[in-house]
Amino acid sequence: MEKLITFTVLGIATGAIYAVAASGLVVTYVTSGIFNIAHGAIGMFCAFLYWQLHVGYGWPTLLSFVVVVFVFAPLIGALIERVLIRSLRDASVAQSLVVTVGLMVALLGLAQLIWQGDTSRTVVGFFTPWGLNIGDVFITGHQIVTIAAGIAVAGFIYVFLNRTRIGVAMRAVVDDRNLASLTGAHPDRVSQLSWAIGSSLAALAGILLAPILSLNVITLTLLIVNAFAAAMVGRLKSLPLTFAGAIALGLVENYAIGFVRLQGWLSALRPSLPIIFLFLVLIFLPEARLRAGRLVGAVTPNVPNARRALIASGVLVAAVWAISGVLGPGDIARLTQGLGLAIIMLSLVVLTGYGGQVSLGQMTFAGVGAYVMAKTGGGNTIHGLALAALIPGALGALVALPSLRLQGLYLALWTMSFALMMEFMFFGNVLGLAAIPIGRLEVFGISFGAPRTYLVFLAAVFGLMGMLVLWIRRGPFGRLLMAMRDSPVACATLGLSLTRTKLTVFMLSAAMAGLGGALFAGALTNVGSVEYIMLQSLPLLLLAVIGGITSVGGALIGGLSFAILPIIQEKIPGVQGLVPLLIGLAAVSIARNPNGVAYQITEGIGKILPGGRTRPPRPEGASPQTDTRAHDEEVARVAAATG
Repeated sequence: MEKLITFTVLGIATGAIYAVAASGLVVTYVTSGIFNIAHGAIGMFCAFLYWQLHVGYGWPTLLSFVVVVFVFAPLIGALIERVLIRSLRDASVAQSLVVTVGLMVALLGLAQLIWQGDTSRTVVGFFTPWGLNIGDVFITGHQIVTIAAGIAVAGFIYVFLNRTRIGVAMRAVVDDRNLASLTGAHPDRVSQLSWAIGSSLAALAGILLAPILSLNVITLTLLIVNAFAAAMVGRLKSLPLTFAGAIALGLVENYAIGFVRLQGWLSALRPSLPIIFLFLVLIFLPEARLRAGRLVGAVTPNVPNARRALIASGVLVAAVWAISGVLGPGDIARLTQGLGLAIIMLSLVVLTGYGGQVSLGQMTFAGVGAYVMAKTGGGNTIHGLALAALIPGALGALVALPSLRLQGLYLALWTMSFALMMEFMFFGNVLGLAAIPIGRLEVFGISFGAPRTYLVFLAAVFGLMGMLVLWIRRGPFGRLLMAMRDSPVACATLGLSLTRTKLTVFMLSAAMAGLGGALFAGALTNVGSVEYIMLQSLPLLLLAVIGGITSVGGALIGGLSFAILPIIQEKIPGVQGLVPLLIGLAAVSIARNPNGVAYQITEGIGKILPGGRTRPPRPEGASPQTDTRAHDEEVARVAAATG
């Protein structure tokens, strides 16, 4: 009985923290329609700031708490809404997710920049060592404060949304933004206030978590990801269901710790419970309705013909061969890894750029491909490379099956939860901390083991796969992908199979990622677990979007950026977190420039060379965000091509 009470109290306290964090997500989502992936990073940053004020500067506990939760957090939330979120009002789900993921990565880098990782930091819980005894069970003061905070937040949000004028205005903005403005409400101010409240709740959750965990940038950021599951229980709308889901998750998690004994690889199920919870919630969500249309946030460049693609591939291989002759061993290694990642990014061009399906776990498929390659024939055979594409492709089909009912945000969270599950169950257990050596490809007795030879080989592979991607885009399947991205309901109305299309593109993308992962592992000469965790998928997506997610050139720019950014870090060795900070800031700029670097380069070339523009100039006064006639024409072409 004593053990049951102990873990029940722990579960309720943990659930209260999840409830506070999840309620912040719900408040921001219902007023702006933007799901804040960076919610946990905001809480992490505020927890570190609380430590700095309270422990570093010696401020009193109450003063530090008030400054962080009621001053700094609301200001940063209002600033985020004004600078970023307001410009995403007409953006696609993919673009808004990328911007908030970029904000998360930027905050991770900024925290590592300010608070170096070589210092141990701890935060003492509230009212320590005071507590209460219930029988033989001791409940700490911090647990009492945590439970009380969860109850107070629930009561405050209910009264605020239902009994105050500004709360009613928030609910009105959710239903009809334009109609609410006609009644005297100010939608922009309402949205800004909601983001201020959401950031305060994230800060509160981070501070409540800090005494339970060590102050670690990654741990604090990802633990609040568990609140995503609670938010999904309420479908990002119902606060009572959100709180109920949070408490249930906290109880299940702690009961599993106290009463379930798991051995071997099954021990990874325990830390995976919140992810399994999210899995189940997403599976049982009602099927999303097809969108009638969307506003276009990015411009798709013209697709070069086969002759131009072949010439570009040859130029790339020749340029890499020439440049590698003057590079040192370290630079060749970085460039090789960059090309390996560029090959993986090509899978995102097909999946996200053409098909509009957002994946936050692409490095997971790459890791599976690398593992298969390492375990097949010494890790350097052509049939091992083939299996490195086939097995991740089959895994991609399994992941896609439940996701056929999901769209947009729910699909992104599904792929993220899959990546986290694989991180705990596969990469953490099967690979562990020890890296598996892997060879470099040998074909018909020809070895690509020399560093320069392998670099040129990867350039040739990228060229061939880039030509494959462009061939897909020019064909009927590529036009179908673009039509599905722009207007799924139009495709369904014309009798096109969205289920088959989505399943096919997931399989193709996973196979391409697995192949790229095997070649990337060859550049590293080993397969480790760190390179393929979920957090590695985020910079991959960000760099692909920064380069230009709708073009092959964008994938190449993204991969080369990965090779160049560590050089900047080496020039400033005393500054940690510089690379994620730069990547995050660049991704945040996508809110104002959704087309990427590749599009800007081609636009610049088009202004110099006659006939080089990617598309005709818009008529004066035309909106840069809409092009519905072009979408309708594209759908009609797809219908004609597919019969």
